[in-house]
Order: sequence, then C-alpha cells, then structure tokens
Amino acid sequence: MRVQPKASRDEIVGPHGSDLKVRITAPPIEGKANAHLVRFLAKTFGVPRTRVTLVSGERGRSKRLRIDTPARLPEMINGNQN
Repeated sequence: MRVQPKASRDEIVGPHGSDLKVRITAPPIEGKANAHLVRFLAKTFGVPRTRVTLVSGERGRSKRLRIDTPARLPEMINGNQN
C-alpha cells in the first residue's frame, strides 16, 4: 500500500504500480498518520480497529497491512468500478 499523508480527504485512490494508493488527511507526525490509516481502513472494511494490523512500513509511505476477516470490500478493490 502506498500512503499519501496530508491529503484533502481520506480515500482509496486505486493502483499505484503493484501497490494500492490511499490518501489520508493526517500528517506524518508521531504516528498520527499510521493511527489515522488504521481507523480509516477499519471503517472502510467494516471491522474493529483491532483487526487492522500494520505489518511493515511504520516510518515510510510504503506499508503492508493485514485486515482480518473484512466485513465488506470497497468498490475499488471489489472490482465494481464504473
């Protein structure tokens, strides 16, 4: 996953090379962006925050996350794009 902090809104943008690009509004200061990313993904995938785990990339823009048993998939991932 490729993360762009300090964006104007939270959104899953789409493919970025072999990654998925996500924009979030939080600044990359003192873990705020990572915490915000976890909250955003938990809400988007319909799971509690405890089921979203940052596997690697804590200090960079490229991250690996695990989402355990998502309740729903966003349209961008599910393939239901218009």
